[in-house]
Amino acid sequence: MTPVNSFQVDLRGLVDLLSHHLYSSPRVYVRELLQNAVDAVTARRAWQTQQDAEPAAEIRIRLTASAGRVSIEDSGIGLTAEEAHSLLATIGRSSKRGGSGAVDELHGLETARQEFLGQFGIGLLACFVVARQIRVVTRSARDPKAAPVEWLATDDGSYTVRELPDEARPEPGTTVYLEARPGAEEWTAPARVEQLARDFGALLPYEITFEDGTGEAPRPITDRPAIWDRAFPTPTARRVALAGHCAQLFGFTPLDTIDLDLPVAGVRGVAYVLPEPTSPAHRSGHRVHLKGMLLTEKADNLLPDWAFFVRAVLDTDSLRPTASRENLYDDETLAAVREALGARIRAWLADLAASEPERLAAFLSVHHLGVKSLARHDPELLGLMLPWLPFETSDGSVSLEEFAAAHSDIHFTRTVEEFRQIAPIAAAHGLGVINAGYTYDADLLALLPTVRPGIKVTELDAGAVTDRLDPVPTSAELALAPFLATARTRLEAQSCDVVLRAFQPVAVPALYLDDRQARQERDRAAAEESADSLWTGILGALRGSAPRARLVLNHNNPLVRRIAELPDEALTATAVESLYGQALLMSQRPLRPADSTLLNRAFLGLLEWATHSPEAKEDRA
Repeated sequence: MTPVNSFQVDLRGLVDLLSHHLYSSPRVYVRELLQNAVDAVTARRAWQTQQDAEPAAEIRIRLTASAGRVSIEDSGIGLTAEEAHSLLATIGRSSKRGGSGAVDELHGLETARQEFLGQFGIGLLACFVVARQIRVVTRSARDPKAAPVEWLATDDGSYTVRELPDEARPEPGTTVYLEARPGAEEWTAPARVEQLARDFGALLPYEITFEDGTGEAPRPITDRPAIWDRAFPTPTARRVALAGHCAQLFGFTPLDTIDLDLPVAGVRGVAYVLPEPTSPAHRSGHRVHLKGMLLTEKADNLLPDWAFFVRAVLDTDSLRPTASRENLYDDETLAAVREALGARIRAWLADLAASEPERLAAFLSVHHLGVKSLARHDPELLGLMLPWLPFETSDGSVSLEEFAAAHSDIHFTRTVEEFRQIAPIAAAHGLGVINAGYTYDADLLALLPTVRPGIKVTELDAGAVTDRLDPVPTSAELALAPFLATARTRLEAQSCDVVLRAFQPVAVPALYLDDRQARQERDRAAAEESADSLWTGILGALRGSAPRARLVLNHNNPLVRRIAELPDEALTATAVESLYGQALLMSQRPLRPADSTLLNRAFLGLLEWATHSPEAKEDRA
């Protein structure tokens, strides 16, 4: 028969694992001490309820720190010698986990177990991240005849258990003493321990006090009820108090506050609206307490991604922690809570739109990007926000509601550069164009016809702009036919047509227009030129009949008319190339190698003409 062996645990290796890999910082040892004390008191209350026993005379959790030493005393359930062997020195076994006789005896009901903070059975041994020695003096409340017990462990992996005389601990409960390891003294300094205790334990359900060994009166650690659950004389007083809490917690005064109350999910808290814009890519760190104990200050999976304009703080008893208890386990429960919290933020926006438009306007002036992100997935909200969300348009910065009222046919550009080139001309000729080059705007414009039937939204193309510009009289265009033929021939290699129109502003000599299909065709042609024989055939087969780019010459511009009257055909061609290059640069599109070559040729050609013209020679003379 094959012998069965047991795993062995190297405590030094475990401490290294905890301190360097599981926990982000040694600071968590204070949380472990508080957690064990709170769970011990909770266990005693649950046992007393089950046994109909007299409650403890005092619920007591006292944390003390002095140079190199930390202790915590509680009036909780306590342990017998057997339980100290079984629970304190066994990795992975928790007195709070179901499925064992110890739990049934200690707590009775599964519902009681849900009140506990600890779940993973690491517990007290995690204190070895800062401690050289851990001493526990405990007495069981369940067994009045059991003597007090001392459990003494060192970081070399050894421990002892011995019974003590009754006077060593007359009352049930537990006291834990830590002696700092060399190099960890900073973590046991009284000021540091007190601050960590406040960070972790301010919302714990029992009164916890701290003493620094100087003889001063104990100072309270807990500060309950949570500020969002307190009663205030007026809504304004509550808002002021929450703003102060946010400033103390996060370092900013919020633009507004949003209550996050989900009783069914056991979640209570607030979200603070950031007073300044932030990037949609920024993942805010939210502050989450689990049954009053601070779990994390960096929960980035608590709210939907679109809610990047708030920082939240809440307490929950339903969400699962990770093994390190420093973040939330991303499961179906968290997904449901995240969706419900998002709905609360959405409802807050709807309430502002319905009853407090001034506050909504102030919010959108800072965070319109976040609302646009949300509205992409919520047509109802988009319809609600249409009168408020600002867009950059050819009519200026206006809402979609205002713009749609003025333009039944809405055009948009996909890039900011294209819009900047087109907007002045579009405005002068009554063409409604929206800049969709900013984040989320193109998505919202695609949804606009679903919330405002009858509105037509199309991407701007060269034909739409050209059709809105004033045509040139036929006689004038016929007179310029030789010039236009020269221009078209010269730009044929650039896959660009030339048309003549009259438009405002007069100062713009030429306008370069194309659309997505034209750009795709140019990219295909450029790839075909540089491809091998196999890909040349494939790309050639993909050649389409897409409209080509257009160089629209402005007949109102004096420079264009002078170029059209030049007698030298070669100089005319060079001038046309210069107009093309200037319009291309104004559109801020990426230059292809062929475009760069043309610009260089036109620039050098004009220099050549300038330095050899009769006027230049006369000037030199």
